[in-house]
Amino acid sequence: MVESSIKDRLNADIKEAMKSNDTLLRDTIRMLNSAIKQVEVDTRKSLDDSAIIKILKTAYKQREDAANAYKEAGRDDLYEKESKEMEIITRYLPAQLDDTQLEAKIREIIVQVQATSQKDMGKVMQASRVLNEVADGRRISTMVKKLLS
Repeated sequence: MVESSIKDRLNADIKEAMKSNDTLLRDTIRMLNSAIKQVEVDTRKSLDDSAIIKILKTAYKQREDAANAYKEAGRDDLYEKESKEMEIITRYLPAQLDDTQLEAKIREIIVQVQATSQKDMGKVMQASRVLNEVADGRRISTMVKKLLS
């Protein structure tokens, strides 16, 4: 069986959400589709999964920032909505590496680029871009700092 693209999964899931009257899922997928279409119109080309993943990660980060702001403001209702949207977005992102896996990958990269100190952080971060789909940039940066110090 051929693995379906993220776009195909979004379209199939929005149909299911409409059939089951799941308004949160439907609205979240519509928002994601809208963001994807906007980029496609702006760039005048159809996006592949890696470009869509970047859009999904941006959407996730926006929800995360909003959820944190709502939590601090005591708006638990809005915090809950943002958190549920984050859960939905996570379904379409590749599985994220846990800390142990991330550390192992970064150790390999450090050996490859022959990094020895904090001064080599730029080289390691450059080589670590291959991990961007499976780990947040902030987590990568923190782990690189930890391993180089």
